[in-house]
Amino acid sequence: MDSDFDVIVIGGGAAGENAAERAVKGGLTAAIVESGLVGGACSYWACQPSKALLRPGTALRAARTVPGAREAVTGSLDVSAVLARRDQAAGHWDDTAQAEWADQAGITLVRGRARLSGSRGIVVTTAEGASSNLTARTAVVLATGSVPALPKLAGLPDVSFWTTADATSAREVPVSLVVLGGGVAGTELAQAFARLGTAVTVVARGPLLPAFPEDARALVAAGLAADGVEVLEGASAELVEAADDGGVRLTLDGGRTLEAARLLVATGRRPALDGLGLPAFGIEPVSLRADTTGRVNGLSWLYAVGDCAGGPKLTHQGKYQARITGDAIVARARGELGAAETPAAWSAWARTADILAVPQAVFTDPELARVGMTEVEAWEAGLRVRAVALPINVAAASLHGEDYEGWAQILVDEDTRTIVGACFAGPDVAELLHAATIAIAGEVPLDRLWHAVPAFPTLSEVWLRLLEAYGL
Repeated sequence: MDSDFDVIVIGGGAAGENAAERAVKGGLTAAIVESGLVGGACSYWACQPSKALLRPGTALRAARTVPGAREAVTGSLDVSAVLARRDQAAGHWDDTAQAEWADQAGITLVRGRARLSGSRGIVVTTAEGASSNLTARTAVVLATGSVPALPKLAGLPDVSFWTTADATSAREVPVSLVVLGGGVAGTELAQAFARLGTAVTVVARGPLLPAFPEDARALVAAGLAADGVEVLEGASAELVEAADDGGVRLTLDGGRTLEAARLLVATGRRPALDGLGLPAFGIEPVSLRADTTGRVNGLSWLYAVGDCAGGPKLTHQGKYQARITGDAIVARARGELGAAETPAAWSAWARTADILAVPQAVFTDPELARVGMTEVEAWEAGLRVRAVALPINVAAASLHGEDYEGWAQILVDEDTRTIVGACFAGPDVAELLHAATIAIAGEVPLDRLWHAVPAFPTLSEVWLRLLEAYGL
């Protein structure tokens, strides 16, 4: 195996794969160093298996809202079939196909754990303890993802608990489950397991899904309640200990105790940067900063993409970063982009969407979807914004199912008359998200957006209603 490559990517998840692929497409040689499964967390323990767990319950609920289909539904979810489909979505935790893809793409796969050994130098250690040295002629790209950020909770090290990876790969459906954390992962998994028959309680230090507007969160809270999920907002755990029946007992700050067969800790994630040797280059993990091309802390040869780069921890955003960064590395290698040059916003070599147009979907039932700024973020950025919000009461909503409830909001920059933020809540609203992302990334003026006619009858007609509510 060659030991010298133009680009070496540390981490073979979705972001790392995209960075290496763009480098190869640009005419450079590339290697991926991966100590686990090629494809990363999204493929095996996050996005794909979690959505496979969620979708059956959502499909069943949707059928029950439509007369004619409702009468055909005679049973409940088949737990074994749901878990089998989850296994399939996770590729049965076998990365053979991903490794074959890398080979076909012209990317060299190196199995082992990487550590920076010098400028553009890497030491790779295999699981058996053997080591080898690799050198990157042009760039090293960090794509090591993230790991659970565990809370400082008394007793936690002494009890058995699930992380989100344990939950998405579970071989059993517990009788009861306490979810610590009211963010996206905790909320999605709470509903997934509730619909599989688990009694679920969510403990959230603040509001449920705090990144979303209150009207949107309220619809999800109602959906969880309908599935029997108890949500405790503004509650903090003070102690966890083993229960007599083999489960766990959680004591909250108000003195209430919760007992469950399983505890899921879903309190966020942090960049996976430990053990890479970054301090030798004056970089502490908490101080890592990537510029708009992905270059780290001003070093000419070191880049970062995905969760480890400190930005939005979203698979699609990490892949976007990787595409931009891979192209920027190629451009610098060709002399098309200066070593110290800052590319223009929205150019081929600038990760501008990381700042202005990050889309996110929450696959609870109902769904949440948002992109761009919140109203508070917009005002803090000095923009003069107007929020336009309304229920989703278009014709397609009633056709979608009885008692459809949805909510939509756009944030309009009054000075440019463009949309800088959007949010949707309701069944299947994630499919509305890309239109909003295009409007924001393209800086489409409202007067032009008025000519984008939504097909009837689709949920997209809410765009027309929003523009009418604005005054067009």
